[in-house]
Amino acid sequence: MVNGATGGIGSAAVQQLAAMGVAVTAVCAGEHAELVRSLGAAQIVDYRAEDFTRLPDRFDAVVDAVGKSSFGRCRDLLRPDGVYVSSELGPGGQNLPLSLLGTVRRGRRRVVFPFPEDDQAVVEEIRTHLADGTFGPLVDRSYPLEEIVAAYRYVETGQKIGNVLITVGATGPESG
Repeated sequence: MVNGATGGIGSAAVQQLAAMGVAVTAVCAGEHAELVRSLGAAQIVDYRAEDFTRLPDRFDAVVDAVGKSSFGRCRDLLRPDGVYVSSELGPGGQNLPLSLLGTVRRGRRRVVFPFPEDDQAVVEEIRTHLADGTFGPLVDRSYPLEEIVAAYRYVETGQKIGNVLITVGATGPESG
């Protein structure tokens, strides 16, 4: 399950998981259901109509890409050896210590805090997904650097879909 499937992290997670053959359940606003299906989601939960934490389904993983839930609220969604992953530290910063505790408690529901990998293999995997069309960044809007305050204000509204780009300098063949 991916909570926040229309955000920058969530839309990437849906695509990556679908490319791995995972049947993704995506949580988003209902009006974005077709967009999220086009990213590879098999099932959509409209968070405005339904509390996703009360679904009867059980998942191997819950990815909270917006950090608006918690391990406690999502725990019952997990299979016995499932993992909760959040892009945020969680209420009271709980995700980091809970993830450390999870390293000693293998085989039980646990929190995994995502530490990014930056080695060449990751770059190559992203390149492959871009080339074969199984991944493409979802871009909402683009702003020139001079309008970065307006871009930030737009992101703060919480209404963006995917990513907001900041362009620096001239672009195109003549800038070379």
